[in-house]
Amino acid sequence: MYFLLVEDSRNTRNLLKNYLNQIDIGHSRRDYVEADSGESALIKLRSQRVDFILLDWYLSTSMTGLEVLKEIRKDEKLKHLPIIMVTSESDKISVVEAMKHGANDFVVKPIDEKSFKEKVLKVIASSLA
Repeated sequence: MYFLLVEDSRNTRNLLKNYLNQIDIGHSRRDYVEADSGESALIKLRSQRVDFILLDWYLSTSMTGLEVLKEIRKDEKLKHLPIIMVTSESDKISVVEAMKHGANDFVVKPIDEKSFKEKVLKVIASSLA
């Protein structure tokens, strides 16, 4: 399974990889594509295999995670990809906004490992159904 980690913090990307490596998803191999900006994420999405996206809400570049989400959902070749938004933003308005634009789920920083793993498994299962 190929995961795209869109996060401007290398430490957070490493944490996400660590958590993902501990999840039994029935696939023996996991590959990670990393992007530290929305622009880079869109380029990588269009040029590399990706099966699942973890997308930070706040990126320290010109595109926000929400803008990246909207672009992905407009693209016929990418719109099917499961996306979990990862952010420090926990207010209901942000959650509703992300879900309205096609996020499959939402994880709040600091990331609770158990909850994160449960959400990833749930989204993977629903995307395979």
